[in-house]
Amino acid sequence: MLKYILRRLLHLIPVVFIISVLIFGIIKMAPGDPVGSRLDPKATAAQKAAERARLGLDKPIPVQYFNWLRRSIKGDFGDSYMYKQPVSKVVPGFIGNSFILNIVTYFLAFAISIPIGIVCAVKQYSTTDNFWTVFSIIGISMPSFFFGLLLIYIFSVKLNMFPINGMITPGKNAIGLARAKDIIYHMVLPAVVLTFGSMASLIRYTRTSMLEVINQDYIRTARSKGLTEKIVIYKHAFRNALIPIVTIVGFSIPGLFSGAVILERIFVWPGIGNVMMDAISARDYNMMMALNMFFALLTLLGNLLADIGYALVDPRIKVD
Repeated sequence: MLKYILRRLLHLIPVVFIISVLIFGIIKMAPGDPVGSRLDPKATAAQKAAERARLGLDKPIPVQYFNWLRRSIKGDFGDSYMYKQPVSKVVPGFIGNSFILNIVTYFLAFAISIPIGIVCAVKQYSTTDNFWTVFSIIGISMPSFFFGLLLIYIFSVKLNMFPINGMITPGKNAIGLARAKDIIYHMVLPAVVLTFGSMASLIRYTRTSMLEVINQDYIRTARSKGLTEKIVIYKHAFRNALIPIVTIVGFSIPGLFSGAVILERIFVWPGIGNVMMDAISARDYNMMMALNMFFALLTLLGNLLADIGYALVDPRIKVD
């Protein structure tokens, strides 16, 4: 296992290099540059040229890339044009805000969806199965921004039960437990929207995976040996149905940190998704490169952890 992990990590080096080249090239192909957003609209051509030279944007693109790569290897991702601070100081706080929201969402989604998916598979075509099938179809089909706006209208505007936006109450300098309660109070609506959307697909994945397993011969053999239905389902069937679920868990890792761009906009949640949108609008190249590379590394790490998880849940899978 250790040799496999080390070999995979070595294979990631050229992959990361290729991804960085592609991301850098795509960002540079986008129209505009940060100079327009930093200077007065009436700035002269000479002033724009001077600012472009100061930012290093007057050099050929390959030179700009290798300058960025050399700094990034040392941990210097440059200064954010928007925040006038090093990217390495700006990003952690916003990523932490997205992580708080998404870790709660994923925990609730997996904790609720997996048992429901198992029940739907065991009681196929029952009233319970039909109800959750309809629920899943609605959850997959309904746009998250529409559901979010609907909850805001009902629970914030009409009933005044929850705040419309933000992460903390303005002017309320709470600390400790009081601050945690305030964050949870603001988190309710966005967490419900994200959990609703995640549950819809997770229930379908779990149900389909379980249906493929419970009709196998070894499950009938386990039942014929007199094992209780609970042991047959949760010890024999569910473990063999974990492969697709492990895949989803691996792919969920980037989402824990990358944030939900649309919902963070709707609920004005100060997460990394909001920062990414602002960076794109302002052509903040250093911020965009740092965030995209971070998300790419998380995706590669998620794939690696999913492959390791396959071997842990299914002894038939080798990591040679």
